[in-house]
Amino acid sequence: MNAPVHFDPASDALKTPLDQIDVSDPRLYQDDVYHPYFARLRREDPVHWRANGKYGSFWSVTRFKDIMAVETHPEIYSSEAKLGGISITDRPMEFRRSSFISMDPPRHDEQRKVVSPIVAPANLNNMSGIIRERVCTVLDGLPRGETFDWVRRVSVELTTLMLTTLFDFPLEQRGKLTYWSDCATQDVNAGGVVDSEQKRLEILTEALRTFTAMWHERAARPGGFDLISMLAHGDATKNLVNDPAEFLGTLTLLIVGGNDTTRNSMSGGLWALCKHPREYQKLRENPGLIPSMVPEIIRWQSPIVHMRRTAVAGAELGGKQIKAGDKVVMWYVSGNRDEDSIDSPNEFIIDRARPRHHLSFGFGVHRCVGNRLAEMQLIILWEEIMKRFPVIELVEEPRRIYSNFIHGITEMKVRIPA
Repeated sequence: MNAPVHFDPASDALKTPLDQIDVSDPRLYQDDVYHPYFARLRREDPVHWRANGKYGSFWSVTRFKDIMAVETHPEIYSSEAKLGGISITDRPMEFRRSSFISMDPPRHDEQRKVVSPIVAPANLNNMSGIIRERVCTVLDGLPRGETFDWVRRVSVELTTLMLTTLFDFPLEQRGKLTYWSDCATQDVNAGGVVDSEQKRLEILTEALRTFTAMWHERAARPGGFDLISMLAHGDATKNLVNDPAEFLGTLTLLIVGGNDTTRNSMSGGLWALCKHPREYQKLRENPGLIPSMVPEIIRWQSPIVHMRRTAVAGAELGGKQIKAGDKVVMWYVSGNRDEDSIDSPNEFIIDRARPRHHLSFGFGVHRCVGNRLAEMQLIILWEEIMKRFPVIELVEEPRRIYSNFIHGITEMKVRIPA
Protein backbone atom coordinates (compact mmCIF):
# COMPACT_ATOMS: atom_id res chain seq x y z
CA MET A 1 0.00 0.00 0.00
CA ASN A 2 1.39 3.41 -0.94
CA ALA A 3 2.16 5.95 1.76
CA PRO A 4 -0.65 8.47 2.41
CA VAL A 5 -0.36 11.73 0.49
CA HIS A 6 0.12 13.74 3.70
CA PHE A 7 2.89 11.52 5.06
CA ASP A 8 6.17 13.43 5.46
CA PRO A 9 9.06 10.96 5.86
CA ALA A 10 11.56 13.69 6.80
CA SER A 11 9.35 14.83 9.68
CA ASP A 12 8.53 11.27 10.75
CA ALA A 13 12.22 10.31 10.75
CA LEU A 14 12.96 13.17 13.16
CA LYS A 15 9.93 12.59 15.43
CA THR A 16 10.34 8.83 15.82
CA PRO A 17 12.30 7.94 18.99
CA LEU A 18 15.75 6.83 17.93
CA ASP A 19 15.44 3.36 19.42
CA GLN A 20 12.14 2.85 17.54
CA ILE A 21 13.49 3.55 14.06
CA ASP A 22 13.14 0.31 12.11
CA VAL A 23 14.75 0.50 8.67
CA SER A 24 13.85 -3.14 8.03
CA ASP A 25 10.25 -2.19 7.13
CA PRO A 26 9.85 -3.10 3.42
CA ARG A 27 7.26 -0.35 2.95
CA LEU A 28 10.03 2.25 3.28
CA TYR A 29 11.54 0.93 0.04
CA GLN A 30 8.28 0.25 -1.74
CA ASP A 31 7.23 3.87 -1.11
CA ASP A 32 10.75 5.25 -1.68
CA VAL A 33 10.76 7.14 1.65
CA TYR A 34 13.73 5.52 3.40
CA HIS A 35 16.44 8.19 2.97
CA PRO A 36 15.56 10.47 5.96
CA TYR A 37 15.67 7.55 8.39
CA PHE A 38 19.15 6.55 7.30
CA ALA A 39 20.33 10.17 7.25
CA ARG A 40 19.36 10.43 10.92
CA LEU A 41 21.03 7.14 11.84
CA ARG A 42 24.26 8.10 10.08
CA ARG A 43 24.22 11.42 11.90
CA GLU A 44 23.17 10.32 15.40
CA ASP A 45 23.65 6.55 15.78
CA PRO A 46 25.54 5.00 12.83
CA VAL A 47 25.75 1.55 14.43
CA HIS A 48 22.17 1.31 15.69
CA TRP A 49 20.55 -1.41 17.79
CA ARG A 50 16.88 -2.09 17.03
CA ALA A 51 15.32 -4.50 19.50
CA ASN A 52 12.28 -6.53 18.44
CA GLY A 53 11.76 -4.87 15.07
CA LYS A 54 9.74 -6.28 12.18
CA TYR A 55 12.60 -8.69 11.46
CA GLY A 56 13.80 -9.32 15.01
CA SER A 57 16.61 -7.60 16.87
CA PHE A 58 19.60 -6.40 14.87
CA TRP A 59 22.40 -3.90 14.47
CA SER A 60 22.04 -1.46 11.57
CA VAL A 61 25.41 -0.49 10.07
CA THR A 62 24.78 2.66 8.05
CA ARG A 63 28.11 4.37 7.31
CA PHE A 64 30.49 3.48 4.50
CA LYS A 65 33.58 2.88 6.67
CA ASP A 66 31.70 0.72 9.20
CA ILE A 67 30.20 -1.40 6.41
CA MET A 68 33.71 -1.88 5.03
CA ALA A 69 34.89 -2.98 8.49
CA VAL A 70 32.22 -5.69 8.56
CA GLU A 71 32.87 -6.76 4.95
CA THR A 72 36.60 -7.16 5.52
CA HIS A 73 36.39 -9.25 8.71
CA PRO A 74 34.57 -12.47 7.74
CA GLU A 75 36.27 -14.21 10.66
CA ILE A 76 34.11 -12.08 13.00
CA TYR A 77 31.03 -11.42 10.86
CA SER A 78 29.90 -14.70 9.34
CA SER A 79 27.78 -15.28 6.22
CA GLU A 80 27.17 -18.93 7.11
CA ALA A 81 23.65 -20.08 6.17
CA LYS A 82 23.21 -22.12 9.35
CA LEU A 83 23.80 -18.98 11.42
CA GLY A 84 21.30 -16.93 9.42
CA GLY A 85 22.96 -16.30 6.05
CA ILE A 86 22.92 -13.00 4.20
CA SER A 87 19.35 -11.79 4.69
CA ILE A 88 17.81 -10.02 7.68
CA THR A 89 14.94 -12.53 7.52
CA ASP A 90 15.43 -15.34 10.06
CA ARG A 91 14.18 -18.38 8.16
CA PRO A 92 13.47 -21.66 9.94
CA MET A 93 16.50 -23.98 9.74
CA GLU A 94 14.79 -26.35 7.28
CA PHE A 95 14.47 -23.49 4.75
CA ARG A 96 18.06 -22.23 4.98
CA ARG A 97 19.93 -23.13 1.80
CA SER A 98 23.68 -22.82 1.63
CA SER A 99 25.58 -21.37 -1.36
CA PHE A 100 28.99 -19.80 -1.65
CA ILE A 101 27.61 -16.34 -0.82
CA SER A 102 26.36 -17.81 2.47
CA MET A 103 29.61 -19.59 3.30
CA ASP A 104 32.79 -18.41 4.96
CA PRO A 105 36.32 -19.06 3.71
CA PRO A 106 37.79 -21.49 2.80
CA ARG A 107 34.69 -23.27 1.40
CA HIS A 108 33.42 -19.99 -0.04
CA ASP A 109 36.69 -19.43 -1.90
CA GLU A 110 36.77 -22.95 -3.35
CA GLN A 111 33.23 -22.80 -4.77
CA ARG A 112 33.46 -19.21 -6.00
CA LYS A 113 36.65 -20.09 -7.90
CA VAL A 114 34.73 -22.68 -9.94
CA VAL A 115 32.29 -20.18 -11.52
CA SER A 116 34.66 -17.18 -11.75
CA PRO A 117 35.99 -18.04 -15.23
CA ILE A 118 32.60 -17.31 -16.84
CA VAL A 119 33.09 -13.63 -16.02
CA ALA A 120 36.83 -13.48 -16.73
CA PRO A 121 37.86 -10.65 -19.13
CA ALA A 122 38.41 -12.96 -22.11
CA ASN A 123 34.94 -14.48 -21.78
CA LEU A 124 33.33 -11.07 -21.30
CA ASN A 125 34.84 -10.06 -24.62
CA ASN A 126 33.34 -13.17 -26.19
CA MET A 127 29.91 -12.36 -24.74
CA SER A 128 29.86 -8.67 -25.69
CA GLY A 129 28.84 -9.39 -29.28
CA ILE A 130 25.75 -11.43 -28.41
CA ILE A 131 24.78 -8.93 -25.70
CA ARG A 132 24.92 -6.05 -28.19
CA GLU A 133 22.98 -8.02 -30.78
CA ARG A 134 20.18 -8.71 -28.30
CA VAL A 135 20.14 -5.12 -27.05
CA CYS A 136 19.74 -3.87 -30.61
CA THR A 137 16.91 -6.32 -31.30
CA VAL A 138 15.01 -5.33 -28.13
CA LEU A 139 15.47 -1.57 -28.64
CA ASP A 140 14.52 -1.72 -32.33
CA GLY A 141 11.26 -3.43 -31.34
CA LEU A 142 10.13 -0.65 -28.98
CA PRO A 143 7.11 1.47 -30.00
CA ARG A 144 7.41 5.20 -30.76
CA GLY A 145 4.95 7.78 -29.54
CA GLU A 146 3.06 5.45 -27.19
CA THR A 147 3.35 4.52 -23.53
CA PHE A 148 4.91 1.17 -22.60
CA ASP A 149 6.46 -0.52 -19.57
CA TRP A 150 10.25 -0.21 -19.70
CA VAL A 151 10.72 -2.88 -17.02
CA ARG A 152 8.88 -5.59 -18.94
CA ARG A 153 9.94 -4.67 -22.47
CA VAL A 154 13.62 -3.90 -21.80
CA SER A 155 14.99 -4.65 -18.32
CA VAL A 156 13.35 -8.05 -17.76
CA GLU A 157 13.81 -9.20 -21.35
CA LEU A 158 17.51 -8.34 -21.57
CA THR A 159 18.49 -9.80 -18.20
CA THR A 160 16.52 -12.98 -18.86
CA LEU A 161 18.25 -13.41 -22.22
CA MET A 162 21.58 -13.01 -20.42
CA LEU A 163 20.65 -15.75 -17.97
CA THR A 164 19.88 -18.13 -20.84
CA THR A 165 23.44 -17.55 -22.08
CA LEU A 166 25.07 -18.03 -18.67
CA PHE A 167 23.20 -21.30 -18.04
CA ASP A 168 22.88 -22.39 -21.69
CA PHE A 169 19.17 -22.60 -20.91
CA PRO A 170 16.45 -23.15 -23.56
CA LEU A 171 15.54 -19.75 -24.99
CA GLU A 172 11.86 -20.57 -25.37
CA GLN A 173 11.62 -21.40 -21.64
CA ARG A 174 13.45 -18.26 -20.43
CA GLY A 175 10.38 -16.93 -18.59
CA LYS A 176 10.93 -19.64 -15.98
CA LEU A 177 14.24 -18.06 -15.00
CA THR A 178 12.60 -14.71 -14.29
CA TYR A 179 9.79 -16.39 -12.36
CA TRP A 180 12.18 -18.45 -10.23
CA SER A 181 14.34 -15.40 -9.53
CA ASP A 182 11.35 -13.34 -8.40
CA CYS A 183 10.03 -16.17 -6.22
CA ALA A 184 13.44 -16.72 -4.63
CA THR A 185 13.56 -13.17 -3.25
CA GLN A 186 9.88 -12.30 -2.74
CA ASP A 187 8.93 -11.28 0.80
CA VAL A 188 6.27 -13.64 2.17
CA ASN A 189 4.25 -10.58 3.26
CA ALA A 190 4.33 -8.91 -0.15
CA GLY A 191 0.95 -10.27 -1.22
CA GLY A 192 2.42 -12.29 -4.08
CA VAL A 193 2.41 -15.96 -4.98
CA VAL A 194 5.06 -16.72 -2.30
CA ASP A 195 3.02 -16.47 0.92
CA SER A 196 5.18 -18.87 2.96
CA GLU A 197 8.63 -20.44 2.94
CA GLN A 198 6.99 -23.76 2.11
CA LYS A 199 5.39 -22.25 -0.99
CA ARG A 200 8.75 -20.78 -2.03
CA LEU A 201 10.35 -24.20 -1.70
CA GLU A 202 7.59 -25.85 -3.75
CA ILE A 203 8.12 -23.38 -6.61
CA LEU A 204 11.91 -23.61 -6.51
CA THR A 205 11.78 -27.40 -6.43
CA GLU A 206 10.78 -27.21 -10.11
CA ALA A 207 13.98 -25.26 -10.75
CA LEU A 208 15.92 -27.90 -8.85
CA ARG A 209 14.43 -30.70 -10.97
CA THR A 210 15.11 -28.84 -14.21
CA PHE A 211 18.73 -28.04 -13.39
CA THR A 212 19.42 -31.50 -11.93
CA ALA A 213 18.51 -33.01 -15.30
CA MET A 214 20.75 -30.46 -17.05
CA TRP A 215 23.55 -31.26 -14.60
CA HIS A 216 23.53 -35.02 -15.34
CA GLU A 217 23.43 -34.38 -19.07
CA ARG A 218 26.40 -31.99 -18.92
CA ALA A 219 28.41 -34.03 -16.43
CA ALA A 220 28.33 -36.89 -18.96
CA ARG A 221 30.05 -34.85 -21.67
CA PRO A 222 33.26 -32.80 -21.79
CA GLY A 223 33.17 -29.58 -19.79
CA GLY A 224 31.31 -26.69 -21.38
CA PHE A 225 31.56 -22.98 -20.71
CA ASP A 226 28.24 -22.48 -18.97
CA LEU A 227 27.59 -22.32 -15.22
CA ILE A 228 26.05 -25.80 -14.90
CA SER A 229 28.90 -27.44 -16.80
CA MET A 230 31.44 -25.58 -14.67
CA LEU A 231 29.77 -26.76 -11.46
CA ALA A 232 29.43 -30.33 -12.72
CA HIS A 233 33.12 -30.54 -13.63
CA GLY A 234 34.66 -28.39 -10.87
CA ASP A 235 36.65 -30.23 -8.20
CA ALA A 236 35.01 -28.26 -5.38
CA THR A 237 31.47 -28.59 -6.75
CA LYS A 238 31.26 -31.87 -8.72
CA ASN A 239 29.28 -33.53 -5.89
CA LEU A 240 26.99 -30.55 -5.33
CA VAL A 241 24.08 -32.27 -7.06
CA ASN A 242 24.10 -34.90 -4.28
CA ASP A 243 23.10 -32.23 -1.76
CA PRO A 244 19.78 -30.90 -3.13
CA ALA A 245 19.49 -28.08 -0.56
CA GLU A 246 22.95 -26.71 -1.29
CA PHE A 247 22.55 -27.21 -5.03
CA LEU A 248 19.29 -25.27 -4.92
CA GLY A 249 20.96 -22.55 -2.83
CA THR A 250 23.74 -22.23 -5.40
CA LEU A 251 21.27 -22.14 -8.31
CA THR A 252 19.21 -19.49 -6.56
CA LEU A 253 22.31 -17.37 -5.95
CA LEU A 254 23.41 -17.56 -9.58
CA ILE A 255 19.93 -16.86 -11.00
CA VAL A 256 19.23 -13.94 -8.68
CA GLY A 257 22.78 -12.62 -8.98
CA GLY A 258 22.57 -12.62 -12.77
CA ASN A 259 19.15 -11.02 -12.75
CA ASP A 260 18.28 -8.50 -10.06
CA THR A 261 21.28 -6.15 -9.97
CA THR A 262 21.32 -5.61 -13.71
CA ARG A 263 17.56 -5.57 -14.21
CA ASN A 264 16.93 -2.94 -11.58
CA SER A 265 19.89 -0.83 -12.66
CA MET A 266 18.56 -0.85 -16.22
CA SER A 267 15.31 0.61 -14.91
CA GLY A 268 16.83 2.77 -12.18
CA GLY A 269 19.28 4.37 -14.59
CA LEU A 270 16.60 5.64 -16.91
CA TRP A 271 14.57 6.85 -13.93
CA ALA A 272 17.60 8.72 -12.56
CA LEU A 273 18.28 10.44 -15.88
CA CYS A 274 14.63 11.46 -16.28
CA LYS A 275 14.67 12.95 -12.76
CA HIS A 276 17.96 14.79 -13.46
CA PRO A 277 17.47 16.49 -16.85
CA ARG A 278 20.79 18.36 -16.66
CA GLU A 279 22.65 15.06 -16.40
CA TYR A 280 20.56 13.64 -19.25
CA GLN A 281 21.54 16.65 -21.35
CA LYS A 282 25.18 16.15 -20.37
CA LEU A 283 24.91 12.56 -21.63
CA ARG A 284 23.35 13.66 -24.93
CA GLU A 285 26.18 16.12 -25.46
CA ASN A 286 28.85 13.56 -24.57
CA PRO A 287 27.91 9.85 -24.84
CA GLY A 288 31.54 9.14 -23.98
CA LEU A 289 30.49 9.57 -20.34
CA ILE A 290 28.60 6.24 -20.39
CA PRO A 291 31.44 4.19 -18.78
CA SER A 292 31.52 6.57 -15.78
CA MET A 293 27.72 6.95 -15.71
CA VAL A 294 27.09 3.21 -15.33
CA PRO A 295 28.76 2.78 -11.89
CA GLU A 296 27.02 5.98 -10.79
CA ILE A 297 23.68 4.40 -11.79
CA ILE A 298 24.58 1.29 -9.78
CA ARG A 299 25.47 3.42 -6.74
CA TRP A 300 22.34 5.54 -7.09
CA GLN A 301 20.00 2.59 -7.49
CA SER A 302 21.78 0.35 -4.92
CA PRO A 303 20.02 -2.79 -6.26
CA ILE A 304 20.72 -4.76 -3.08
CA VAL A 305 19.29 -2.93 -0.06
CA HIS A 306 21.25 -4.83 2.58
CA MET A 307 23.46 -7.79 3.42
CA ARG A 308 23.38 -9.49 6.78
CA ARG A 309 26.13 -11.13 8.83
CA THR A 310 26.06 -12.90 12.19
CA ALA A 311 28.80 -12.14 14.73
CA VAL A 312 30.71 -15.24 15.83
CA ALA A 313 32.88 -13.29 18.30
CA GLY A 314 32.62 -10.11 20.31
CA ALA A 315 33.87 -6.97 18.57
CA GLU A 316 33.74 -3.19 18.70
CA LEU A 317 32.14 -1.45 15.74
CA GLY A 318 31.58 2.29 15.55
CA GLY A 319 32.00 2.56 19.29
CA LYS A 320 29.40 -0.15 20.01
CA GLN A 321 30.01 -3.58 21.51
CA ILE A 322 28.85 -6.36 19.22
CA LYS A 323 28.24 -9.69 20.95
CA ALA A 324 28.64 -13.17 19.50
CA GLY A 325 25.30 -14.23 18.02
CA ASP A 326 24.17 -10.69 17.18
CA LYS A 327 22.58 -10.04 13.78
CA VAL A 328 24.55 -7.32 11.95
CA VAL A 329 22.94 -5.71 8.89
CA MET A 330 24.92 -3.65 6.40
CA TRP A 331 22.61 -1.19 4.67
CA TYR A 332 24.18 -0.54 1.26
CA VAL A 333 21.46 1.99 0.41
CA SER A 334 22.76 4.06 3.33
CA GLY A 335 26.50 3.55 2.85
CA ASN A 336 26.11 4.69 -0.76
CA ARG A 337 24.74 8.02 0.52
CA ASP A 338 27.33 8.57 3.25
CA GLU A 339 28.42 12.21 3.21
CA ASP A 340 31.68 11.37 4.99
CA SER A 341 32.85 8.98 2.27
CA ILE A 342 31.23 10.15 -1.00
CA ASP A 343 31.20 13.72 -2.28
CA SER A 344 27.66 15.08 -2.78
CA PRO A 345 26.18 11.57 -2.33
CA ASN A 346 22.57 12.70 -2.77
CA GLU A 347 23.31 14.08 -6.21
CA PHE A 348 23.26 11.96 -9.37
CA ILE A 349 26.45 12.95 -11.22
CA ILE A 350 27.33 10.99 -14.36
CA ASP A 351 30.93 12.26 -14.56
CA ARG A 352 32.08 11.64 -10.99
CA ALA A 353 35.82 11.53 -10.41
CA ARG A 354 35.61 8.13 -8.61
CA PRO A 355 32.38 6.53 -9.85
CA ARG A 356 33.28 3.03 -8.63
CA HIS A 357 33.61 4.20 -5.03
CA HIS A 358 30.38 2.56 -3.90
CA LEU A 359 29.12 -0.49 -2.00
CA SER A 360 26.52 -1.88 -4.40
CA PHE A 361 28.67 -4.90 -5.26
CA GLY A 362 29.77 -5.51 -1.68
CA PHE A 363 33.45 -5.71 -0.77
CA GLY A 364 36.10 -8.17 0.38
CA VAL A 365 35.72 -11.91 -0.16
CA HIS A 366 32.04 -11.59 -1.04
CA ARG A 367 32.39 -8.82 -3.65
CA CYS A 368 29.96 -9.62 -6.47
CA VAL A 369 31.60 -12.09 -8.84
CA GLY A 370 29.64 -10.75 -11.82
CA ASN A 371 30.21 -7.03 -11.29
CA ARG A 372 32.07 -6.50 -14.56
CA LEU A 373 29.42 -8.39 -16.52
CA ALA A 374 26.70 -6.21 -15.00
CA GLU A 375 28.61 -3.06 -15.93
CA MET A 376 29.25 -4.30 -19.46
CA GLN A 377 25.56 -5.02 -20.06
CA LEU A 378 24.61 -1.54 -18.88
CA ILE A 379 27.32 0.16 -20.93
CA ILE A 380 26.21 -1.63 -24.10
CA LEU A 381 22.55 -0.83 -23.38
CA TRP A 382 23.22 2.88 -22.97
CA GLU A 383 25.51 3.03 -25.99
CA GLU A 384 22.73 1.63 -28.16
CA ILE A 385 19.99 3.74 -26.51
CA MET A 386 21.88 6.96 -27.26
CA LYS A 387 22.34 5.95 -30.91
CA ARG A 388 18.58 5.61 -31.28
CA PHE A 389 16.70 7.66 -28.70
CA PRO A 390 18.07 11.05 -27.61
CA VAL A 391 15.12 11.29 -25.23
CA ILE A 392 13.00 8.75 -23.40
CA GLU A 393 10.23 10.36 -21.32
CA LEU A 394 9.01 9.16 -17.94
CA VAL A 395 5.21 8.98 -18.01
CA GLU A 396 4.57 7.76 -14.45
CA GLU A 397 6.66 7.33 -11.31
CA PRO A 398 7.94 3.75 -11.09
CA ARG A 399 6.26 1.09 -8.96
CA ARG A 400 8.60 -0.68 -6.56
CA ILE A 401 8.55 -4.06 -4.87
CA TYR A 402 7.74 -4.69 -1.21
CA SER A 403 11.19 -5.80 -0.10
CA ASN A 404 13.99 -4.78 2.24
CA PHE A 405 16.50 -6.93 0.31
CA ILE A 406 16.03 -6.27 -3.41
CA HIS A 407 15.71 -2.59 -4.36
CA GLY A 408 13.44 -3.41 -7.25
CA ILE A 409 11.29 -1.61 -9.78
CA THR A 410 8.33 -3.64 -11.02
CA GLU A 411 6.83 -1.22 -13.53
CA MET A 412 7.91 2.05 -15.16
CA LYS A 413 5.78 3.65 -17.86
CA VAL A 414 7.77 5.60 -20.44
CA ARG A 415 7.34 7.03 -23.93
CA ILE A 416 9.80 7.46 -26.79
CA PRO A 417 8.77 10.57 -28.78
CA ALA A 418 7.73 9.71 -32.32
